[in-house]
Amino acid sequence: MKTLKMTASIVATIALALVVACDRKDPTAPPAQQAVGLQSMQASTRKVVSVTLCSPSGGGFTLASTNPYWPLTVGRQLILNGEEEGASHTLQITVLNQTRAISGVTTRVVEEREFADGELIEVSFNYFAQAPGGAICYFGEDVDIYEEAGISHEGTWCADHPDFAPGIFIPAEPTPGTKFQIEVAPGVAEDEGKIVGVGPVEVPFGLFTNTIRIREFNPLDRGKDYKVHAAGTGIIIDGTLQLEDVNQTSGAAPQPTITGQTCGVS
Repeated sequence: MKTLKMTASIVATIALALVVACDRKDPTAPPAQQAVGLQSMQASTRKVVSVTLCSPSGGGFTLASTNPYWPLTVGRQLILNGEEEGASHTLQITVLNQTRAISGVTTRVVEEREFADGELIEVSFNYFAQAPGGAICYFGEDVDIYEEAGISHEGTWCADHPDFAPGIFIPAEPTPGTKFQIEVAPGVAEDEGKIVGVGPVEVPFGLFTNTIRIREFNPLDRGKDYKVHAAGTGIIIDGTLQLEDVNQTSGAAPQPTITGQTCGVS
């Protein structure tokens, strides 16, 4: 089993190199000649999607996602594994049977639980709804980070704050070159996204032929990260973590759950 997983990881790296364009030198960056070709193609299709399409005043939001890159099926759980800073990490992403009203919009709660060497280090509730045009809108997140001094809520933000607004998690038409604002919480969470590649990608769970690769940029600390979403599944690569299993659960949040769901109202 370990040999198969190592082979799949290598294949995933090669597949990513063949289908995406990046601006950093790391194991997932393509050779320079491939990057040049892809960047030229992206420049011809570059567009910026405005977050105004996620404005709560627009109405018409739904919990029934038809956007293939972020299904919101209650109970669906993705398990991603990998290594970060020398520790074994596991990320569990579960669509809960909970909703939250934020700025008058009913959103679906998606929980993320992260473990390092088997120890729970973070729990977050993330809030999503689909806009009429098919974009997945991101209305905020509540965060519990387990630290030696106690639980930190750093990174928590909510679109119902006077200075904040919903962002775009996945555009309706995520073609290469498309840019969008993921988080709209000045000074707290300002991640930006750009579609930088499409094509088949293989991870330990299997081969996905229809994927998009998103480069995320955080202007607050100048950090970059990358995610790959597969049609019909959701996130299959998150940084160094890769999808290893998909489960169907009851949709109930396990314990310990988040200590305070402060964003929006029940």
